[in-house]
Formats: sequence, structure tokens, C-alpha cells
Amino acid sequence: MAGFKDIVGHEQIIEHLKNAISLEKVSHAYILNGPESSGKMMIAEAFAMALQCENHDVEGCMECRSCKQAIDHNQPDIIYVTHEKPNNISVDEIRAQLNNDIAIKPYSSKYKIYIIDEAEKMNQQAQNALLKTIEEPPAYGIILLLTTNADSFLQTIRSRCITLNLKAVKDETIHKYLMEKKQIPDYQADVCTAFAQGVVGKAVKLAGSDDFNEMKKSALQLLKRLDDIDLYELTAAVKQITEYKLQVQDYFDLMMIWYRDVLYMKATNDVNGLIFNDEVYDIKKQAAKHSYNGINNILEGLEKAKIRLNANVNFELVIELLLMTIKEN
Repeated sequence: MAGFKDIVGHEQIIEHLKNAISLEKVSHAYILNGPESSGKMMIAEAFAMALQCENHDVEGCMECRSCKQAIDHNQPDIIYVTHEKPNNISVDEIRAQLNNDIAIKPYSSKYKIYIIDEAEKMNQQAQNALLKTIEEPPAYGIILLLTTNADSFLQTIRSRCITLNLKAVKDETIHKYLMEKKQIPDYQADVCTAFAQGVVGKAVKLAGSDDFNEMKKSALQLLKRLDDIDLYELTAAVKQITEYKLQVQDYFDLMMIWYRDVLYMKATNDVNGLIFNDEVYDIKKQAAKHSYNGINNILEGLEKAKIRLNANVNFELVIELLLMTIKEN
């Protein structure tokens, strides 16, 4: 568990929560809303630790008994609501772990804090059960709902919670963090930063992923030779992409970054602005070969391919159409 000072980005949210602690204006219920791996759990845990800190430190002192327990995930008054089924938080789980439990006073702290991760998975009954507690919470009760989709909650729940939306973290902040704290080389940090789209956790995960590096290698290898392969060789190219069927949206994103680099090179002839800046030779080659219109058609083709796959159009057909679009342009 990390403190507020260890969180990358989200300064406004952290400031809001620290002010709530120092002014003793803490709400009984918060919604932390943001993409997967965006830092919701880190913020919730840092907030919970600070609230329970025995030295009343808005950062959490990291030294008192409560902070040490929180770091080890065994602070008795910070409760993680769990669920057995992967896509469903049931009414029984909310009743047993929260509604019934919150009636018992804190064991050793000022508050009893409940962290519900993936809270969008609460079914309607579970939400209705939770609503009763949010409407009349005990003075010591605090509920933190972590979600990728706050719109999935009942309006009555949303209206009784303070919603904090996690915004994308600036690329330069993520890039700096990857290079300085995670010792990632700059060319790799460039790709992971561009790919993460403002989500720090995703950037960190990608930077340490052998699978991602393999997929990147495969995608770039294909893109470099695609202009020169004959139509009868397309079947092998389709097969190459099919190996990454489960991560195909990520594969497409790599392709999009590549063609954005090609477009950027064509427009500016500036190698410093490239994401794949270790692939200058091939990017220059493709920038010379493709027209502006052609590159835009390819980028549009990639967007269409994503939409078609989400609509469950045949996988091989979508890939074949995409590769044909790239070759034609």
C-alpha cells in the first residue's frame, strides 16, 4: 500500500481528499471513477490509511501502528468487500460484508472504511441494499466505491456520493516516472506512454510485459513488409495477427501509433516527435511512399476494424479487409 505522495498524477483528487481530512469534512460515501489500472485502488488505500492514522497526518505517517497495519493490509477497520463470482457482486455479499458489519463499532480506529472494488458489478438488489446503508450511515462509516463505470449505479446512489473522476495523467508525467522510477529505457518508455493513454498502471504493466514486447515486435515486423508482400501472401499475414486474437485491440493500437508516426514524419520530417523513434529508417520509407490521403484512409480503416470486431464480425474477414485497405493506400 502506498501513501498519497507515491501516487503519480491525480493531484486535484488528492488535494480534495487531504482537505476533507484536515477540515474534518469527510463524506460518508465516495465514488472513484476511472479506467482500469488508473490508480483508483491506490487513492482509496492512501485515503483510508490517512483517515485512520494515529498521528492524524493527512498523508498517513507510515509509522504508527494503524499505518503499518494498513500497509500490510490487515488494519481491522479498513475492510475490502470481496465477491466470489467474477462478474457479479451479490446482495448477500453486500449484506454480510457491509450492511451487517457496519452496525458494529470500529475495532481500534475513528472510522470503519469499506472499499468496494469493481463496484459496477453490483447487481440491482445489491445496489438497493447498499443504498439503505448510504442513506443512514453511522457517523464512523465511510464507503468507497471503485468503478470503471459510475453510470452503472442507481441515480439514488450517485446523488448521495461524492464522485471523483480520475482524469488521464499527462504523457510527460508518465514518461518521466517510467524512466526515473522504473528505469525503463527512453525508446520503450515512449511506446508504453503513448499506448497507455494517460493510465499510469497500464504504462507500468506494459513496460514490464514480455508478451507486449513480443506483440510489438510482431506488429512492426508485419507493418514494415506489408507494402511489399503479394496478395497471395495475405493469408499468412492474417494468420500472424490471429495469434494475437485475444489482444487484437492492443495490436490495432500499435498499428495506429505506427501510422500516426508515418503521418507525422510526412508532415514535419522531424524524427524527434516520433513514438517509434528507433524505427526512423522504415518510417521515413513509408512516409515517402504513402500519400496524406492514403495514411488517413489507413487510420480510418483501423477505426472501422475495431468497430467491426466489437460488433462480432468474422475475425479473419475484418483482418483481411484491413490489410487490403493498407495495401491499397
